[in-house]
Amino acid sequence: MPSSRSSSVADNIQETTHTEVEAGAEHHVDPSALGFDATMLVGLAMAIVVALMLWKKVPGAIGRALDGKIAAIKSQLDEAAALRAEAEQIKADYEAKIAASESEAKAMLDRAAHEAEAIRAKAETDAAALVERRTRMAEDKIAAEERSALEALRATAADAAAKAAARIIADRHDAGADKALIDQAIAGIR
Repeated sequence: MPSSRSSSVADNIQETTHTEVEAGAEHHVDPSALGFDATMLVGLAMAIVVALMLWKKVPGAIGRALDGKIAAIKSQLDEAAALRAEAEQIKADYEAKIAASESEAKAMLDRAAHEAEAIRAKAETDAAALVERRTRMAEDKIAAEERSALEALRATAADAAAKAAARIIADRHDAGADKALIDQAIAGIR
């Protein structure tokens, strides 16, 4: 029977070929082998490949490989999350340090401003005290100079008065007037 089938298929192919050639139309004939057309052969080959893959446990190996990849990716994601958390902690630490530095710098500026104000106030007080002390010293020196000048003037006036008195006495008193004064002084002693 197979020979009659193959001869009938061959006859059909020849008839179709002659008819197409005579009609002038182009028609493509699908190849066939052992009574199967090309589509069926491709399907059968795919089924055999799938069966071999299942028999060799390829899906399990693929699953294990994918599970390994998933585990590796999960491990990398966990490591990345840990690194991110560490980076965020470092960032928070630096932000805290920056805030502390800024507050410390502000406190230093405030202290410096207070110290500068205190120094300015002390300088003003010291300057006022120095001016007052120097003024007092100048006034004391002027007063001393005035006293010295006044004493010198008095001494000069007393000297001039004594000389003038001596001259007046010398001019108005003679030896007899002196004797009467001396006698009077001696009498006053007794």
